[in-house]
Amino acid sequence: TRDIDAKIRPQDDFFHHASGSWMKRNPIPKAEARWGSFTLLRRTTDIQLQMLLKKLGAKKSVGTGSAEQMIRDFCRSGIDMNRRRTQGLAPLKNLMNRIETIRKPNDVVRTIAHLERVGSGGIWGIFIDQDMKNSERYIVSLCQGGLGMPDRDYYIKDDAESLRVRNAYEKHLVRLLRLAGRGGRASGDAVVVLEIETALAKISMTKEDTRDVDKTYHKKSFSQLKKLTSSIVWSDYFKILGAKPRHVIVAQPEFFKLIERMLSTFPIEAWKTYLFTHLVSDFASYLTPELEKQSFSFYGTTLTGTKYMKPLARRVLRTMNGCLGELFGKIYVKEYFPAEAKQKVSKVVTDLFREYEARIQNLDWMSSATKKKAVVKLNQMHCKLGYPHRWKTYRDLVLIADDYAGNVMRACEYEHRRAVHRLTKPVDHAEWFMSPQTVNAYCSFSLNDIVFPAAILQHPFFSFSADDAFNYGAIGSVIGHEITHGFDDQGSKFDGKGNRKTWWTRIDRARFDKKAKRLVKEFNGYEIEEGMTVNGKLALGENIADLGGISIAFDAYQLRLAETGRKDIDGYTPEQRFFFGYACTEREQERPEYRKTMVMTDPHSPSRFRVNGPLSNLPEFYEAFGVKKGDKLYRPPSKRAKIW
Repeated sequence: TRDIDAKIRPQDDFFHHASGSWMKRNPIPKAEARWGSFTLLRRTTDIQLQMLLKKLGAKKSVGTGSAEQMIRDFCRSGIDMNRRRTQGLAPLKNLMNRIETIRKPNDVVRTIAHLERVGSGGIWGIFIDQDMKNSERYIVSLCQGGLGMPDRDYYIKDDAESLRVRNAYEKHLVRLLRLAGRGGRASGDAVVVLEIETALAKISMTKEDTRDVDKTYHKKSFSQLKKLTSSIVWSDYFKILGAKPRHVIVAQPEFFKLIERMLSTFPIEAWKTYLFTHLVSDFASYLTPELEKQSFSFYGTTLTGTKYMKPLARRVLRTMNGCLGELFGKIYVKEYFPAEAKQKVSKVVTDLFREYEARIQNLDWMSSATKKKAVVKLNQMHCKLGYPHRWKTYRDLVLIADDYAGNVMRACEYEHRRAVHRLTKPVDHAEWFMSPQTVNAYCSFSLNDIVFPAAILQHPFFSFSADDAFNYGAIGSVIGHEITHGFDDQGSKFDGKGNRKTWWTRIDRARFDKKAKRLVKEFNGYEIEEGMTVNGKLALGENIADLGGISIAFDAYQLRLAETGRKDIDGYTPEQRFFFGYACTEREQERPEYRKTMVMTDPHSPSRFRVNGPLSNLPEFYEAFGVKKGDKLYRPPSKRAKIW
């Protein structure tokens, strides 16, 4: 109750009512862009991980090649700032020399392949994942890329925010290039890089369209790929990557057709400048302190408003987690994730699935034929809790205690080889795409998985000491959110085996789309800054998941209440405490710059609308807090969104 701001009525603004006093007591720390439940738990988890590192550091001897030795050497290399300063750009020397030898367009393509292997890249992206129309096979996908700013709109729009970021980006490039030794050429080089990136932005698909799985699936045989871009020697490119694909998914064919033209219209020297700049930018955070600070000044300060970097140890920890996630995760789980936590969360999961099935059966807009298939998909959905049953190995990965950037490159190349190896193997249904120490969760359409790493199964999302109302409102809504992703505007296009199939009737899909449009319109009306609103189309999947998640979690909690009995606590009913639990998970305040960047790039809505938006549509919330006509959260029944 000490977190509640009683001066704000819950019927007018539940987000600030539930957390207003907490926000006053907890201003955003100077090294954070936002501060709330997710970021607070991430810092708590970092403290746990740092304690583990301290224990490892205190060990007098660790086995050569052991997990302890690899983790310790990686972290030591990052923290040794004197060594990083002395090395300068030396870790990039071989790649810089390769860029310098470029003489013709296909040399650019070959160089991009070499950069891709070590975690850099170039004008497009490549990844290996399941074929969405044949989910038991892995396939190579090619997609648009090559931008230094977070989205194409920053290059081609002239609104105040795009201009602010674009001007800062050009200055950032000049400073970065000067630090990289380009001297008097830096200003001219920055113009060249911006010119190429602007050309890439103009031929890039919008972020709204990239969300649509049907607009980004274009399967081509290798000969069809060669025909699409006849002057690009793809055999050379894939040979360097170590792959021999028979088929490739080309996410944006038009982008690649125009890329082929760009490769011959921009001068070779321009491409060399572009690739050099991206190489330095990609590794700046692992090189000298000056380069790391310069990278932060744009990607931290300009884009998120954060003026102070996190402490060096936390920055290195974040990098190490990205490179050695499951190696460190195995140690983390043993120390911090008790078996009882998994057992208790499993009960919540069971209730959520049981209630979701009942919800599907009672839908008034879905035909019985589609309902049967939806229940089949729900029953085939697999929930992964805490940590993987089979851990990834890092055998033969070479890490050196005084070569930070080199360690990052070798770790990236190791993961690259692991990914390429997938092409010769059956699909691994047990694989995880987040480490156990990650404070997050996800839904995989092609695996039909929902996944909750150990780190998110802690307060304020889940707690042994909290009552059921709080836990169902918090972690229950998160679980319901991820289940609903399997049935959102994109997830619903996949069947229970993870294949992109049309399993709905046309009438059902039309009814769903009509309901979804109401949610798009609602969120388009939420203003975050003067003249800037939430992008309802971009955020549709997340908003469907939020609304469905809290609805299902509420009904699941009612099942639990029927078994345990009702009891008011501190003057609040079980239903009211449920909604406080939900609001607690989305408790957050953000810097203005971060909020603007988020709205332009992130499919999630800002936190206050993730609370007030869904609740303004829920009759159960109206009943719990007596919301009436005239209250700010009141929405006429005919205008309330309800999907799942």
